[in-house]
Amino acid sequence: MAAAFREEWGRIVATLIGMTRDWDLAEECAQDAFAQAVRSWPLDGVPPRPGAWLTTTARHRAIDVLRRRTTETAKLQETAILQRAAMPSDPGLPAAGESGIADDRLRLIFTCCHPALTLEARVALTLRTLAGLSTAEIARAFLVPEPTMAQRLVRAKHKIRNAGISYRVPPAHLLPERTSGVLGVLYLLFNEGYSATTGADLVRPDLCAEGIRLARLLAGLMPGEPEVLGLLALMLLHDARRPARLDEAGELVTLEAQDRSRWNAAEIEEGRARLDTARHHTALSRGGPGPYQLQAAIAACHVSAADAADTGWAAIARLYGQLAQLVPSPVVELNRAIAVGMAEGPSAGLALVDALAATGQLAGYHLLPATRADLLRRLGSLAEAADAYRQALALAGTGTERRYLARRLAEVTGTA
Repeated sequence: MAAAFREEWGRIVATLIGMTRDWDLAEECAQDAFAQAVRSWPLDGVPPRPGAWLTTTARHRAIDVLRRRTTETAKLQETAILQRAAMPSDPGLPAAGESGIADDRLRLIFTCCHPALTLEARVALTLRTLAGLSTAEIARAFLVPEPTMAQRLVRAKHKIRNAGISYRVPPAHLLPERTSGVLGVLYLLFNEGYSATTGADLVRPDLCAEGIRLARLLAGLMPGEPEVLGLLALMLLHDARRPARLDEAGELVTLEAQDRSRWNAAEIEEGRARLDTARHHTALSRGGPGPYQLQAAIAACHVSAADAADTGWAAIARLYGQLAQLVPSPVVELNRAIAVGMAEGPSAGLALVDALAATGQLAGYHLLPATRADLLRRLGSLAEAADAYRQALALAGTGTERRYLARRLAEVTGTA
């Protein structure tokens, strides 16, 4: 059931929003369909096509709710039209709709990323509706309290409804104004799959695959947009390393310890090619690389190294410096500190980490004390490293990460 939820939630909710234009009703009916599956599948067996079963059940539930809401003739006629329109020959597969693009999820992203909404609201709403991430997961991704994120989601839904924002992919001349929000959605969607913020598992391959699939669709819509290509390249180069991130027991393997023969060579090749194309378009426009191109270039540095010792950490540190100028972010600064620590030694990295910690911007972010712990370990300051590992352990959101940090703690305390 958990696998069905991860694979089908976004598709079902997007289909129902396209059918009803009611966000809350769509989520409610999707939840009802999954609840019905929990009750009936153990008795009747899992249907041959779970997604189609869930979509049909949720659609019928939505139609029933619409019928009960009003007895007005016009509303009943609308419901009948919706019922006929929402029954394609293959149940569970959405019709193309007014945009001409047969992908309800892509239309949903562009609806969420309307310029009338704030950038954070666009990203958060799509992650909630499309990917089925909980409010708590999205709040962690944005480093804000859960109640704050809940309020943002409610306000965003109300604004879409009250402003009558259309559920469609906009015409070509309006695509650029929504690009940054769409890219942000896809980036966080992929990241939640590549390194989950909560739960038992660190990696959620379904979200990685969905992020890449949607990025490919977007690249097809905007083939000359360097940042779209840069994001797709970034996803591919990261995803290429995914098979080696966990060992056979499901435990975390750090980048320096990964078996590079397990990296996906085809994704690396395509990622590099997409990055080269993005750079070509950037050169033609006489502009500079954007943040996704820079991050893809960092990922390319990693996959280009034959082994950990060959990694070009100085180049990576410079790229993070450029990225920090374009996108001032404490997370970017933390990554730059890691690169500096590898290029110039742990003392240099630790100085940057301590300065960042003093700002309080990453309070509650487990990778800050985890990074500090690793640098202290490399310096031989084992007691301080142990304290930092304990802080990171208390903050880590996934079981995989907690087990890794516990192993590191045991190593520095001599209890392994």
